[in-house]
Amino acid sequence: MNISSDVILISPVQLQALQSTEAVVVIDTRDADTFALGHIPGAVNLRETFTYLATSTPEGLLELKDTFAKHLGAIGLSGKETAVFYEDAMNSGYGQSCRGYYLLTWLGYPNVKLLNGGYSAWKAAGLPVSTEAVVPVPAVFPAELTMADVMLTKDDVAKALGTSTVLLDVRDVDEWIGDSSSPYGKDFAPRKGRLPGAKWLEWYRFMKPSGQGPVFKSPDEVRAECATAGISPTDTVYLYCFKGARASNTFLALKQAGFADVRMYFGSWNEWSRDDALPIETGLPLVKPMAALAA
Repeated sequence: MNISSDVILISPVQLQALQSTEAVVVIDTRDADTFALGHIPGAVNLRETFTYLATSTPEGLLELKDTFAKHLGAIGLSGKETAVFYEDAMNSGYGQSCRGYYLLTWLGYPNVKLLNGGYSAWKAAGLPVSTEAVVPVPAVFPAELTMADVMLTKDDVAKALGTSTVLLDVRDVDEWIGDSSSPYGKDFAPRKGRLPGAKWLEWYRFMKPSGQGPVFKSPDEVRAECATAGISPTDTVYLYCFKGARASNTFLALKQAGFADVRMYFGSWNEWSRDDALPIETGLPLVKPMAALAA
């Protein structure tokens, strides 16, 4: 099966066909114990896709690049293979497979795809599963790739405060209103709150139920969700969450929906909250009276 490099989201049947016709590295982003209980045949396990915490300093981004070039080469990506990421279900892994898609997009890898619906969709389609560990054939991850301009630093975000740039927070509601600092516990990060002036669309809103579990909404549906927050495809959108996983889910959704200028602050709240010099908003957002909105 020949699937265009422009097509990112693929179905279980498409993935199975792709495996039989092309050089594919299927990357399972779940934890090792869950992977061992059953996975897509031929898949390799790379949990660091989800767990790695990054900072946006020059040193931090270089370490991020070098770390994943090493990991991705070790599992067999040389630039010639199609990389396909998956997680358990699109609503249960905090966007971890999408984080892999974002990282390879940033690194400039030529062909990256994502299993829409994840492992749950694969099983729902009645396709075979395996408990056999795969020994990958190591490769040299390509060093000559042209990196994409999709990565933001905390300085980039600080400069965007108070401008027409849309800062889009896609975290869960308890984080948005400042009840919790992270999905890892209310006090995992030192400060609770959000970026000043940020808009909010919870990442779940870009997915919908299906017979095979949650899947991404269509481009029209994604644009409609954004419209409810006053965000259009012509806007410059800066995404963030806690560590760049849920925002990767939204990054993929917006790119598929034709948003041309979308970038992500990968360090996200985990980094921003640890710098006391950076401003935050706390509490419930102020809501303008209807009369003021109509004026």
